[in-house]
Amino acid sequence: MIRVGLGYDLHRLVEGRRLILGGVLFDFEKGEDGHSDGDVLLHAITDALLGAAGLGDIGSYFPPEDAKWKDADSADLLRAVWKDVQAAGWSLVNLDCVIKLEKPKFLPRRDEVIESIVAILGVGKNQVFVKAKTGEKLPPVGTSEAVEAQVVCLLESLR
Repeated sequence: MIRVGLGYDLHRLVEGRRLILGGVLFDFEKGEDGHSDGDVLLHAITDALLGAAGLGDIGSYFPPEDAKWKDADSADLLRAVWKDVQAAGWSLVNLDCVIKLEKPKFLPRRDEVIESIVAILGVGKNQVFVKAKTGEKLPPVGTSEAVEAQVVCLLESLR
């Protein structure tokens, strides 16, 4: 059996926060405003995996009203979810990710982000791809007010 999952996240960009995409820190004057570290890409991946496995969503796993998740490392959250997805009998076929941001430029760091995701999940580099789009100067992404991520994953049953 195979299952598809779709993940999406959007965070406002604000001063005084770090910009983290796929577990990689970017040098930028703004960062994601979120309950955890705000990594939209890892959040979207987490939701895609949970949805494909039928295990819920990131908000049910890590409720934002729970103080223990405040400023949590999204890589740790993804690792915990991935462990549960695997325990439920699923393996990853592939992840296809889109990150939408105007600035900073993503392409020079793409390989680093892919390697980070591969390391978090313990999968092959050929199973993860990330591409970037700008907001074409249109709000909120194109005016650097927000960053957005969309992810689709394909899981295969091991049972």
